[in-house]
This record gives sequence, C-alpha cells and structure tokens, in this order.
Amino acid sequence: MMAQTFLDDFDRQVQTLLAKGYPALAGMTVEAFTERLAPLRSTLEGLALPSGDELVPFVLVIPRSWVSLEAAMPLLTLKERAGFIDFKPGGLETFRPLPDLDVPEEEPYLALGLETGSEYRNVTPDDALAAIRARERSPLTLEEGIALLTQFPEKLKKNHCFSLAGSRSGDRRVPALWISQNHPKLGWCWAGNPHTWLGTAFCAGRAHGEV
Repeated sequence: MMAQTFLDDFDRQVQTLLAKGYPALAGMTVEAFTERLAPLRSTLEGLALPSGDELVPFVLVIPRSWVSLEAAMPLLTLKERAGFIDFKPGGLETFRPLPDLDVPEEEPYLALGLETGSEYRNVTPDDALAAIRARERSPLTLEEGIALLTQFPEKLKKNHCFSLAGSRSGDRRVPALWISQNHPKLGWCWAGNPHTWLGTAFCAGRAHGEV
C-alpha cells in the first residue's frame, strides 16, 4: 500500500466501526467517536509500515474500556454468521494484556504489521510465544484479535485459526479465535497443547495517537 492508500484504509476501518454501532456501544456520539480516533490518522501519516504477502499493515484497535469484548465479539461475522464467546459469564475479564506489552487500555491505538501466525500451527502457544519474542515481535491480545477480524474477516480460515497469547489470566489458558459450526468463536486452549489448525498471531508493534 502507498501512503494515501493507508489513509484510505484508515477511513474505511473507521466507517466499519460506525456501521457496526461502536459509537453507541462506547456511549459516544458518532462525532465524538470519530474525533477521538482522528489523532491516529495523523500518526499513521508518519509511519513506515511493514509489508508482506500475509501481513496486514495496520488495524485500528478499540479498547475494552470503550467497547466490551462481550459486545464486540458478536459483531464479527463469517458468511453472515455472528461470532460467539465460549467463556463463562465474566470469564473474559480476568484476561489482560501481558505487562511487558505496554498496551494502552483506555485509548484506541494502531496495531502494526499483523500476522495470524500460521507458521506456528502445531506448535504450543508457549513455544510460539518464545519464538515470536525472539523475532522481536509481539503476541496479539484479545482486543487486537477481535479488531483484526472486525476489519479483515477473511483472515479467519478453516485450519488457519489463531491463538491470542498476548492476553493471559495468570493460569495456563490461552484465548484463541477459531471457526465452530461456521461461526467465529472465541474460546481458549492450553498453553502447552499444540493444534494442527491453530497458530499464534502476532504484530510488529503498536502506535498511539498524539492527542
């Protein structure tokens, strides 16, 4: 993508969020919501974004303090089938970004250079996380995984689904996004268990807006 194309895609991503009703879910007017996102567009103009065949250059991430994961997940669609959550009520609240990721939890931001980590299929999330960090990359969080599929639903493919090892709850569970009965599903797997159909998603970094 060229610079203007990146800006055009930013505008498209904002429109996608508006169409899905994010401002109302965040308790904001459309005008207030778009105004809060505007600094990220300016940030994007100054970035040298990574590129690659399987890579998404950037995704606009909305924090759960604005829109809860429980509200955002059903807005994902796969062939018009809504996403669902396979956690006990309130179970997602215990999952938070790993402390060393320095993820903003109160403001939107850009996740950069996202990949679904298909090369880590049949690799345990523990081992995949070590490999991702050795490459100086960062595992995706719950919010980032949902943001990726909100904007690029085609990234969720049969036998090419992915874990979100950047969010943990202090136990051995790792959240993951996959396809179940033709619906997007948010569930979890064990950190030490490999699955042939489940990779571990990651990004090259994150960028904040200048308010």
